[in-house]
Amino acid sequence: MSADHKRIDLDDINAQAAQWIERRDFGTWNSNEQARLDRWLTESAAHRVTFLRLNSSWKRTERLIALRAPSKPAAIEPKPKRNIVGIAVLAFVFVVVVAGGVALRLSIPQYKTYATVLGGHRIIALNDGSRIELNTDTRIRVSDGQQRQVWLDQGEAYFQIKHNAAHPFTVLASGNRIVDLGTSFLIRKESSRLEVALIEGRARFEPSNSVSQHPTVLASGDVVVATPDSVSLMRKSQRNLAGDLGWRRGVLVFDYTTLADAAAEFNRYNRQKIIVADADVARHTVVGTFPATNVELFGHVVQVILGLRVEQHKDEIIISR
Repeated sequence: MSADHKRIDLDDINAQAAQWIERRDFGTWNSNEQARLDRWLTESAAHRVTFLRLNSSWKRTERLIALRAPSKPAAIEPKPKRNIVGIAVLAFVFVVVVAGGVALRLSIPQYKTYATVLGGHRIIALNDGSRIELNTDTRIRVSDGQQRQVWLDQGEAYFQIKHNAAHPFTVLASGNRIVDLGTSFLIRKESSRLEVALIEGRARFEPSNSVSQHPTVLASGDVVVATPDSVSLMRKSQRNLAGDLGWRRGVLVFDYTTLADAAAEFNRYNRQKIIVADADVARHTVVGTFPATNVELFGHVVQVILGLRVEQHKDEIIISR
């Protein structure tokens, strides 16, 4: 269900609740009407919560009006009470709904969304001097104002952060927090795996609540791998870290990488997918630097160097014996 549809339903419930209050307090009310109201209240929790909220607010408004009323009201021409008060109820409900909507909007963090398509690459320069590079099929949200907060929703991004101790830069991904301590770092988010590699400087990794781990301060070369159940720390050489950042130059760097892993990397960047036919073929290793979006070249090299069979199709490349 869309957000607009939910909002319309909420408006309808508010209007219905206001009508019940109007009929109960200013109309002809009997046991049948009460039974109908009871049935409406039992239809959903939203009905009950909305009715109780509006009823409580309306009663407080009635008390305020009574306290402010003159002790000897001037004689005026009687007017239909129901319509006047009914309009007042509906106007009051409108104010409550609008005020609630404004409060809700103010409580939601304001941010800008940036994304790349399959095979895309984008550089974002922030107002504080920091830079974020987005790899293929990546989406982030960047907070407005002084909050200096980013959500990595999917994909991979390289962060070069302008340090400010008074306003730390924080990245949130898969429930984990990465807090800048004067840093360049790489974050890659997959469906059930998050990898954070410290390229330069320091950062603090704060695991999600589901993992019983204390925060870890990372230094250059440290790599954290977090899953829903565990957090592990390892080291990478500067050479290997530079290879991980090859996508910034539009290339993939393989250093005795299995054919299965190399195919998976190419598939992140291309619609034409590489399929490795069997487990024996998948265990072959490859070494070299390849353009990330040129799967045909990779297939040709595999065929010539490894002596494997490569079948080129429109949407896939099949590698077999």
